[in-house]
Amino acid sequence: MAAETDHNTLLMACADGDHQALRAIYTLEGARLLGVVQRIVGDRATAEDLIHDAFVKIWQMAHTFDRERGSGKTWIFSIARHLALNHVRRRHREVTVDDETAERLEATNALAAAAEASDHFDWLGKGELDRCLAELDAERRNCLFHAYVDGYTHQEIATRLERPLGTVKAWIKRSLTALHECLT
Repeated sequence: MAAETDHNTLLMACADGDHQALRAIYTLEGARLLGVVQRIVGDRATAEDLIHDAFVKIWQMAHTFDRERGSGKTWIFSIARHLALNHVRRRHREVTVDDETAERLEATNALAAAAEASDHFDWLGKGELDRCLAELDAERRNCLFHAYVDGYTHQEIATRLERPLGTVKAWIKRSLTALHECLT
């Protein structure tokens, strides 16, 4: 709880114009934010630009943070995540490729799918949410990660994990319910 209080306090200090508070947020969360954003956009240079934009927005919007609506850490990560998702949506376009390139892409996707078996929540800290997430099965936890960090649709998650759409929807719904019960 102390870590969340620190984030909340730092955001309130930013709202009061304390530059050191913003620096402290960057020190605490900059690397993790970069990892999340880079995972979404797939490019480090773009991710670094988006993190810069996120910290500008955190500074400018700190006065809108309401600790009654959620934690400071969640608010900070949601700003970065939304900027990254908006970037991807703006840049999203369909590209046609020849058969050789398609085969190489399929091979690359197969390697990425093998990596999906790993647990994507290992970058999180040791807070209350982490304890509750640890109680979930890794595959279900990864569904939540893809939905709420990567911004994938349920259909995209089902395709990526090669699971039926209904199964993915049920896993996400049940996992959210389990998290809610664990956190309350």
